[in-house]
Amino acid sequence: MTCLSLKSVVNSYMKRVDIREHCDRCLNTERWGGSVLLMVTDAAFTSVGLNYFTAVIPKVDEFSRKFVGTGRIKDFKGLVKADIRELRKVWKNRRSWEVARGVASCLTDYASEDRTALVKWAKSADLENWKKDPVGMVNGVGINTFQYLRMMGGIDTVMPDKIVKRVINSILEEVGQEPVNDDIGFVKMVEKIAPVCGYRPVELCWMTWMIQPEGEIIRMKKYSKLLGKI
Repeated sequence: MTCLSLKSVVNSYMKRVDIREHCDRCLNTERWGGSVLLMVTDAAFTSVGLNYFTAVIPKVDEFSRKFVGTGRIKDFKGLVKADIRELRKVWKNRRSWEVARGVASCLTDYASEDRTALVKWAKSADLENWKKDPVGMVNGVGINTFQYLRMMGGIDTVMPDKIVKRVINSILEEVGQEPVNDDIGFVKMVEKIAPVCGYRPVELCWMTWMIQPEGEIIRMKKYSKLLGKI
């Protein structure tokens, strides 16, 4: 099959979603009102595997209101020093908080200001050696969390999670191409085909999540207003 065939199939998926503005915010490190602290918390909560829209977003918002908005936790250093017993009143999963605090601690080595730290780390992080990266070595951080953080740090890439793989590989098979199951190989493949199809890797990534059905409608229609807030 030709690249044009691949592009036409990808277009048929992309026309079902409206995610360009959200992806712009992601790559500009402007999600969650520009709070990198909330972005890291988001990534840590997401790593557990619960529903992003019904479980993760409400709890990140609660953390924002109770800790960030009140000034109890202002930055990465504040999160590292916070009493985990207090944090677990918002989100019970200890592993998530250990991930969040571990990542925050690593990032403080890159710059004193949170946003600068995440962006600087993301630019220096090496996908192929992600397990040896300081953030990648944090207990509980897998390649998906690693990639998610890189995306929010401004790197136009993709997470090789099961949903993203399933959708993208089904597109490849639809046009007669072989699916790619290796995580790093998959990321590189999406980074290669995205511009050929006229999109950014981050857009293909978010598309796969937003076309998933919940009930009788896809997430894009169900959560469009919520997506606009983050």
